Amino acid sequence: MENKVPNWRQNLQHRIQTLNRWLQPGLGVKRWVGVIFLGTTFLSIGFALFLLDIYRKAPTTWWLPLITYASLKPLPRLLRVAVFGLMGVGTVLWGVFGLNRSLLKPYLRPGAMVVDTLTEHRQLQSGPKIVAIGGGHGLATLLRGLKKYSHNIHAVVTVADDGGSSGRLRETMGVLPPGDIRNCLAALSDDEDLLTHLFQYRFANGKDAGLTGHSFGNLFLGSLTEITGSFEKAIAESGRVLAVHGRVYPSTLENVNLVADVESPDNGQVTRVEGESRIPNTPGKIRRVWLKPASPPAFPRAIRSILSADLIVIGPGSLYTSLLPNLLVEDIAGAIRASRALKVYVCNVATQAGETDGFCCGDHVQVLEDHVGVGLFDVVLANDTMPPTPGKTIHWVKTEAHLPTRRLIHKADLIDAEYPWRHDSGKLTQVLIDLLNERTGPLTL
Repeated sequence: MENKVPNWRQNLQHRIQTLNRWLQPGLGVKRWVGVIFLGTTFLSIGFALFLLDIYRKAPTTWWLPLITYASLKPLPRLLRVAVFGLMGVGTVLWGVFGLNRSLLKPYLRPGAMVVDTLTEHRQLQSGPKIVAIGGGHGLATLLRGLKKYSHNIHAVVTVADDGGSSGRLRETMGVLPPGDIRNCLAALSDDEDLLTHLFQYRFANGKDAGLTGHSFGNLFLGSLTEITGSFEKAIAESGRVLAVHGRVYPSTLENVNLVADVESPDNGQVTRVEGESRIPNTPGKIRRVWLKPASPPAFPRAIRSILSADLIVIGPGSLYTSLLPNLLVEDIAGAIRASRALKVYVCNVATQAGETDGFCCGDHVQVLEDHVGVGLFDVVLANDTMPPTPGKTIHWVKTEAHLPTRRLIHKADLIDAEYPWRHDSGKLTQVLIDLLNERTGPLTL
C-alpha cells in the first residue's frame, strides 16, 4: 500500500520551494526586500519607543496586564526578539508578495506565478547577444525561435525590396521598404498572435482609396516615418509600441536597389535586371548581383551590434534577394569578419524558383564567397532530413560529402513538419544555441 503524503505537507513543501526560488541570485528581489526590511526596522524602533514610553508612564490600570502579556514580557528577552522578528519577517514578505501579485497581475499569463515570470524575464534579459542577418520569412522564423532564449536579439534587415506594398510606399512616400522590418517586428513582439494578424493584414476593399494590397504594418511604419521624421525613429517607436523583445535595424539607410546579371537559358545572353522583385521572375541563371548605388554606408547601430555579438546568424532566406543585399554593404561584411562571435550560415532547406534552382549546399556557400569573399562564417548549418516532397516544385537542398569550403559543417533535422520546405523555428534555434554552448559534440569537416 502506497504512503501518500498529506496535502498540508505537499503545500508546505511547495511554499518552501517557492520561497527558495525567490531568494535565488539574479532576480533583483533580495536587495529591495532588504530596503523594505531596513525601512520597517526604523519604523519599528520608533513605534517601540512610543509604546515603551506609554508602558513606563502608564498608571496601574486594568489594561496594564494586557500590555504586559502582549509584549511577551514573561518570556526571556532573546526569545521575545525571535518571536517578534519572525512575525515581522512573515508579515513583510506576505505584504510584498501580495503587492507584487497585484501590480503584476495585468502582465501575468493565466496560471503563471510571479516568481516564474520574473525568473524567465531575468534569464532572457541576461541571455546571449545574438545578431540575425537576412530578410523575408526566413529571418522572421528564426527570430520567432530566438526570442524564447534571449531578449538580446538584434536583426539586421535588407532594405532593397521594391515589390508589392513596400515598393509602392517606397515610390509614393519616399520611405525605405518596410515589409521585411514589419515581419521582424511582428516575430519579436510579446503578443505575436495578435500583432501578426494585425501587421500582416492586407486591405482588400480599399481600391478607391488606393489601399488595395497594402499591409497595415507597412502603412503604420510609413506613417510613423513621417511623424518622427526618420525611418530609424519609426522602427524604434514601433518596437516600443509593440513591446518588441530585441531591436530591428536596416542594414543601410541609403535608398538602394538590387541589380543582377541574368544569363538566358536559351542563348546564353546576359541581361541586366534592376529591382529585387524582378530578378527571380527573369528566366535564366543569376550570375552576379550588386547594389546601386555601390558601397552604401552601413547603419552604425547595426555595426555596433555585430561587433559586440556572441552569435551571428546569416540566414535562412533568399540567397540573392535577402542575404546578399545585406552582405554587399561593405561595412556589414567587414564587421562580421572583425567580430569575435560564433558565425553561422544557415543554408536553406529547399531551392527557390528563379534564384537557386538545382543548387546544393555547396553552391549556396560558393555564391556567398564569390560575392563577399571567404572568412565570413565559421559554421555551415544544413538540414539532413528530407521526406518525400509533396509536389514537383519542391526540391531539397542536399549537402555534398565534401563542401568546397574549409568551414565546418553541422547537419541536423531542421524542417517544419507541417511545411517541410521551411525551417522549424524551435529546431533551428535549439541547434544554434547548442552550437553556441558547445553541447553538440565535435563538428566534422
